Amino acid sequence: MNATAPTLSVASLTIDCADPAALADFWGKVLGRPVGLGASADNASLDATEPVSGPKLFFQKVPEAKSVKNRLHLDLFSEQYDQEIERLTGLGAKPLNEVKIPGARWTTFADPEGNEFDLVNW
Repeated sequence: MNATAPTLSVASLTIDCADPAALADFWGKVLGRPVGLGASADNASLDATEPVSGPKLFFQKVPEAKSVKNRLHLDLFSEQYDQEIERLTGLGAKPLNEVKIPGARWTTFADPEGNEFDLVNW
């Protein structure tokens, strides 16, 4: 068996949506990243601004509406949890659920197209 190390890395996370430009604008404001050049009605992206900012996010238009819970979602961490809840809500995120356990808490949100993501703090 060949024990060659993997040569793969995550290039981007792709999010299917109805309006790529609007969703890229929302996520750009959430993450403090500019929308990439060449955004169109069919595709838009947010590039990673530095290694700690995570992978590129790619938004692509699809004809069907979201119909089930996400099988993959983003977890966003912040030391300023309460301030971020206010900021995210002000940007258009909809709080869905909050969980508090000893040493950790998180709020699940939906973005403007209903994609779930969590704000976490531990």
